[in-house]
Amino acid sequence: MTPKAPWNSYRQVAMQTAAPGQLVLMLFEGALRSLDRAETGFVMDDPAEANQTIHNNIQRAQEILHELNMALDIEGGGPLASTLRSLYEYMDRRLLETNLQKNNEGLVEVRKYLNTLCNAWSDMLQGKTNPPSPETAATGILAAA
Repeated sequence: MTPKAPWNSYRQVAMQTAAPGQLVLMLFEGALRSLDRAETGFVMDDPAEANQTIHNNIQRAQEILHELNMALDIEGGGPLASTLRSLYEYMDRRLLETNLQKNNEGLVEVRKYLNTLCNAWSDMLQGKTNPPSPETAATGILAAA
């Protein structure tokens, strides 16, 4: 058995048994890890390795954003779901620009938004806060970032 195999098995079981709210948190955390790894590419000396690191990890973060976006219930979620959809699409565009231009400004911006969402989601799951009202969700997310 390879050293990574136990971790992959644990991660797969955790994802299959996690509550839906916990899965969303795991997706936010995964996107943030991917952005952290992508940022390491901006300081690499080898251009080929740097480009590959940036590209692969930004694409992974974009895949996670797509999953989050597709999981939204626009009809049932009302204005909050629509706001999140717009935010996910905006972050996806910023990451695309970052990947094409190999400029980390968009990556830094998206990380701020994702950190805010991740922290708010974590607090909500721990019962520290109530879910935001649709009216305050967008302004709270944007103001915190």
